[in-house]
Amino acid sequence: MSTVSAYAATSATEPLTKTTIKRRDPGPRDVAIDIKFAGICHSDIHTVKAEWGVPNYPVVPGHEIAGVVTAVGSEVTKYKVGEHVGVGCMVNSCRECSSCQAGLEQYCKKGPIFTYNSIDRDGTPTYGGYSQAVVVDEDFVVRIPDSLPLDKAAPLLCAGITLYSPLRHWKAGPGTRLAIIGLGGLGHVGVKLGKALGAEVTVLSQSLKKMEDGLRLGATGYYATSDPATFKKLRSSFDLILNTVSANLDLGKYLNLLDVDGTLVELGIPEHPMPVPAFGLALARRSLSGSNIGGIAEAQEMLNFCAEHGVTPEIEVIAPDYINEAYERVLASDVRYRFVIDISAI
Repeated sequence: MSTVSAYAATSATEPLTKTTIKRRDPGPRDVAIDIKFAGICHSDIHTVKAEWGVPNYPVVPGHEIAGVVTAVGSEVTKYKVGEHVGVGCMVNSCRECSSCQAGLEQYCKKGPIFTYNSIDRDGTPTYGGYSQAVVVDEDFVVRIPDSLPLDKAAPLLCAGITLYSPLRHWKAGPGTRLAIIGLGGLGHVGVKLGKALGAEVTVLSQSLKKMEDGLRLGATGYYATSDPATFKKLRSSFDLILNTVSANLDLGKYLNLLDVDGTLVELGIPEHPMPVPAFGLALARRSLSGSNIGGIAEAQEMLNFCAEHGVTPEIEVIAPDYINEAYERVLASDVRYRFVIDISAI
């Protein structure tokens, strides 16, 4: 075991503080990673604040991890020391169920083992990327292409794959009329990915204050959802809508923006359930669905796609001692568009 510095939450109400945690020595199939950057995801905040249930404190958040391989186990074949790699939302799964066999580890029938706030197969708690180092089975590590800077690659490990997976599953491409609800940490990556895939992208945001950004990032339309006229003007306008916000929305209004056979996909997870009006679905054979990150192979595909098409998130790099202020700014929508922690400063 080795001891590394980390930032952890000890309760839902206290700030994150610097501490130390234990990391296992690399086993035969393990990859040891020196973490260089870790993105701040809204999921980190939901977890720390116990909004998705009481977590196993202390929680070391962070599932957008970019770093450098420092050691590999004797049976590792995919990676070598010095390579740039990433770790996303999962560090293990059962490997045996139909989902895992299909490369859909995120839907593991026994439940994936998440990068933090889970219990690993050896019975120890998992700790995330707000730390100096991590040891992960090689099957749950992805290679970061050389053309992607590590600081900008980090948010792709959650924000990137969360948007890429539904875009690929619902075959977004040329001719697809795509709407993204929310231009935040997830939404702005969705705009870039949608454009790179050839879709016609529209942003649906509460106000027009980020309109210039949305158009610069690749959207061809930008509408304020606070304006009732938006829902009249855009009725039956979209084939696919991706909802990236975690607020409780009036789903009926958004379902009516779909054309026949259109799909609304929930990516943001609000704290409370949302009513679903059956008429909005039935009258145009619309679908309401959801999507949860992506499998490991798809995450690698996403990174390769982003490298090939120059898709990177808009980031603000911060020191670790700014994490608590960054959380407050995320909650106030005061970031454009993703905080990334410089772990070397821990």
